[in-house]
Amino acid sequence: MKSILVIPVILCILSCQQTGSHRKFVTSFESTTVFQDFYFTPQGYLGTTYHGQQDSIVHSGTYAHIAWITGANTPPATPFENHNHRGYPTIQLQKTPDGVFQTPCYVTFWIYLDMPLYPNTPENEWFSTATFTSDPSDYWARTVLINVDVDSNLQLVHVPNQGEQQYIYQNTTIKFPQKQWVEIRAYLDFDQTNGYAKVWQDGVLVSHAKVNGCNGTLAQAHFGMYSSWHCESGFVLNDDLVIEEVDHE
Repeated sequence: MKSILVIPVILCILSCQQTGSHRKFVTSFESTTVFQDFYFTPQGYLGTTYHGQQDSIVHSGTYAHIAWITGANTPPATPFENHNHRGYPTIQLQKTPDGVFQTPCYVTFWIYLDMPLYPNTPENEWFSTATFTSDPSDYWARTVLINVDVDSNLQLVHVPNQGEQQYIYQNTTIKFPQKQWVEIRAYLDFDQTNGYAKVWQDGVLVSHAKVNGCNGTLAQAHFGMYSSWHCESGFVLNDDLVIEEVDHE
């Protein structure tokens, strides 16, 4: 890559647009606008994780967001410690003028992953492409993730309940390709009683599950580097992210 700009906070374009009664959040990582109301993981998180801009591998425009790791993190001393790699901005919709988004929402983004994943004990390595929550607090108490597992399957995680992986449908034959741009599109309905989520990889449905325990809103999300602590190397690029409120699927 010909140029990487390492910065203390992420560089991006943020646009909260209004279309009728619906809102849309758009970022293409093109400008140096800093969003001080949002939280950004620090550079060199746990001594291994960094993020910034690069202009060599982009999906569109001049820049894409990059995050990378330089080695494995130390093992957590207790089950309550989280030593996972983190290099990303948190999109905190609750801090925008109109507050949290009302689901259902479509989320579309492009990702370029160059990160080997290996079997491990007690947990295989994994990479998370996105994390969503209805919780507007710093606890992120109820999350839904879209992960790439060690077998290169793109799948919803923490469904239907936190800590579970049970699906209405899960494709295990379409593998997630690395070292190329991939479109991920998610439909999130965080209804309190009839919530569900779907994920498409390059236009093909790959994961569908019920979602319980949410409150009907999308409060926060993050993209970028989030992976198991024992991963030793790799990088991820994100570009052309859109979060939009819709009436239905």
